[in-house]
Amino acid sequence: MESTSMTAQANKTLRQQWMQVLARAGDALMSFETELTRSAYRKIRAPETGMVMVRGRTGGTGQAFNVGEMTVTRCVVRLDEGSTGYSYIAGRNKQHAELAALADAHLQGNDQAHWMATLIQPLQLQQQQKRSQREAEVAASKVSFFTMVRGD
Repeated sequence: MESTSMTAQANKTLRQQWMQVLARAGDALMSFETELTRSAYRKIRAPETGMVMVRGRTGGTGQAFNVGEMTVTRCVVRLDEGSTGYSYIAGRNKQHAELAALADAHLQGNDQAHWMATLIQPLQLQQQQKRSQREAEVAASKVSFFTMVRGD
């Protein structure tokens, strides 16, 4: 019984990871459009844009407060094979939301290893490279006040 719950938790964590990569993919996901739309599917909930309230906590642990509203686009699709994919994307890009939902549906199917290797891992590597580049640019402008000498 415990191994079943552990497997379910591992699958949930893996899905959270690929959903995060898909949500952050932006225009990079468009290069996979042909492959993602090759399978027949139908839209359960066509891409639609709305607003969500963003909440924060003072100091990360304090009392919760409303930061403000944010635009999101969501979509739900079902492949003819039966897998259902969901997406919530920051912003108004309906095509991105639909492709992310399609990718989620494909990743839940029998070809998960193929989609992880050809879609998620390249996108994840690209996102890590962009993040590292940004961090290096920021680090180059960092000032260390503790190394300055007074009185010279």
